[in-house]
Amino acid sequence: MTLPMPGTAVAGNLATTGQTDRSAGRTIGELSAPVPQVDAADAVSLVERIFREHPQLRAVAVVGLEGPPALLSRSSLERQLSGRLGYGRALLSRAVAGDVVDAHSLRVDADLPLRDAAGMLLAQREWLRDDDVLVLHQDGTTGVASVAAIFREIGLVYQEIAMRDPLTGLPNRRMLDEHGTRLLATGTDPARVAVLYADLDGFKQVNDTLGHKAGDELLVAFARRLDGCVRPQDLIGRLGGDEFAVLLTDIDPEEATAVADRVVVAAQEKFTVEDHRVEVSASVGIALGSELTGDEPVYGVLDELLERADRAMFRAKRAGKSRVARWLRVEEAGAPGRRATLRRRLEHAIAHGDLHLHFQPKLDLRTGRVESVEALLRWTDEELGVISPGEAIPVAEVTGQIVALGEWVLRAACAQARAWQDAGRDWAVAVNVSPVQLAEPGLPEQVLAALEEAGIPPRLLQVEVTETAAIADLPLAIEQLHRLQEAGVSVHLDDFGVGYSSLGRMRSLPVSTLKIDQSIVSRIDSDEADAQLLSGVIKAAHTMGLTVVAEGVERTSQLDRLRELGCDVAQGYLISRPRPAGELETAP
Repeated sequence: MTLPMPGTAVAGNLATTGQTDRSAGRTIGELSAPVPQVDAADAVSLVERIFREHPQLRAVAVVGLEGPPALLSRSSLERQLSGRLGYGRALLSRAVAGDVVDAHSLRVDADLPLRDAAGMLLAQREWLRDDDVLVLHQDGTTGVASVAAIFREIGLVYQEIAMRDPLTGLPNRRMLDEHGTRLLATGTDPARVAVLYADLDGFKQVNDTLGHKAGDELLVAFARRLDGCVRPQDLIGRLGGDEFAVLLTDIDPEEATAVADRVVVAAQEKFTVEDHRVEVSASVGIALGSELTGDEPVYGVLDELLERADRAMFRAKRAGKSRVARWLRVEEAGAPGRRATLRRRLEHAIAHGDLHLHFQPKLDLRTGRVESVEALLRWTDEELGVISPGEAIPVAEVTGQIVALGEWVLRAACAQARAWQDAGRDWAVAVNVSPVQLAEPGLPEQVLAALEEAGIPPRLLQVEVTETAAIADLPLAIEQLHRLQEAGVSVHLDDFGVGYSSLGRMRSLPVSTLKIDQSIVSRIDSDEADAQLLSGVIKAAHTMGLTVVAEGVERTSQLDRLRELGCDVAQGYLISRPRPAGELETAP
């Protein structure tokens, strides 16, 4: 069989990255619907009759003008006929189509790429953004495309990129999360769900001896073999490095074990990479939904299964590798107890100051200076050890402790901003706000109280939010964000390109900054299509007066490309890893 080269998506029951590339190359002509043409000398009454006889017709194209055709929409004609103190129809009784057409209506060639069309729309006056666009085809025919459809298509392109691993084309962790949550929320029985966690044994040696290109080729080849081990309804994802997960649905324990066994056997066959025959193996952990306690919220089921499958995978490695291991209730009896302990210890940590913050700098690409940082929660508990934010925050959201935790983060971040200001560093500090916090009244008051307590101006605080379906009360969230902006606090839309964020939606959100998710940034130095997609977003954001921050910058080549594309700010390990405030103060 021919191995796909790095960057090529695997086939089978999974969508490929090629679909993303085709979507990115779509033109506005593909979205347009044909509309009839009328001559500029035709009477307005004739155009009115056309609209009356065709109730579904939104617009006509007016030809015979001095310039190119222009759009005359039903709504525009109705406004003119009913306007002028009610005398519009009488005043226009002898008018012709050329008299009432809007000379400023937007017209585009049918072969214009969608991302360029979106940029043009965002550059128009506010009233024009909600109108249709006249599309001119090479054969002389005309069509109309709705602005909403254009933004919807562009949003789907970015969502697809953000949901897939750029190397293998497999779903990433976010897509697994969303797919699993959607299945469970729509009635899938958790007892008939299982998760496999597969890790390649010996992968590091391939990377070290043959190079990263060979390692990438091996990962793509293993992804293809994984695809051959599962059923059409199962979902394979790459979690990072040489770690893969498989979400199995409508399955019993014996069937799940059979799939895991097939994965182990498939990995044992030699791989050909870079013209070399290499041997690796796979250790696979299994976690079964039938063994859940039943008290997990829907959106926590997949996280719990992944954690258990991960532990089972390590058990398989300790037992000798190239084998399957299951999560065992007896051996892991502390897992449910850990969650209960975490809830108790979190309350203690908030009350007694056991939490602390690390800060990751954000580099202004125009000045070359760090002018802001992002605050990130860190917690090491004397009973539980190191607790990641990914473990602590979901628990806090379920128990309601997120409000108190968020208040602690706000106060600590503001206090640090004041300390830096006193030391001569005018750094703004960004804090992440949970969707649960946004859905609770009182967030603006909490933020302003923290600013007043620290004695810092609102410009030194940035609030980062993620637009997701988890926001239970979106109108309340938007109202609270408006109030924060009115008070002088910057609002940033985090993880743009993921889930529900879209170019269309961001126009209605009260934000000043757009943070591009690292899944979109990851390939801009190696894939020109991704770079052009990002360029379109940056131009659109700038047209709306938004600042653009690129997350996950890890290579100098990415940073150079971001500068070329006009990005404003970069954040990532290349600039700095998150560090305690004291280490940032002494950093060059």
